[in-house]
Amino acid sequence: MKLETKRLTIMPCTRPYVASLSENEYPLGGHIITHLKKLDQDPEEYGWGVWLVTEKETGRIVGDIGFKGKPDAEKKVEVGYGFDPSARHQGYATEAVERLIQWAFTSDCIERIIAECLSDNGPSIRVLEKLEMKRTGQEGDMVYWELKKEENNE
Repeated sequence: MKLETKRLTIMPCTRPYVASLSENEYPLGGHIITHLKKLDQDPEEYGWGVWLVTEKETGRIVGDIGFKGKPDAEKKVEVGYGFDPSARHQGYATEAVERLIQWAFTSDCIERIIAECLSDNGPSIRVLEKLEMKRTGQEGDMVYWELKKEENNE
């Protein structure tokens, strides 16, 4: 499985894909290792974990995006993302997360996508606003967001 945008290729993390990467190609954060372990235990996690984002033009991995697990009983998933500092402020996060949301909403098991970010994380807030996610609340420094399938399809 592979998702594409005009400038990016987005591939779900699997052990074979990660094993094909050189050590210096992209740092494997704890969230990637945790996802691979979950995928080993439950193949249905495929697509609902970490995806790597690559520039089409250079083949360079610029970040990772994904969901924090399979859809829950309320047909909801949480999206998250992180990009290499050299790839920020180029619209990559918005472009990649928008494509991932489109993919998720093709599934009958998704009705809502949620997100969270720190209240002082201006770039992340701008991404979520561009994706037309709605603020649903704030607790301390954490701001919560939501996008409903029916709102996304209008």
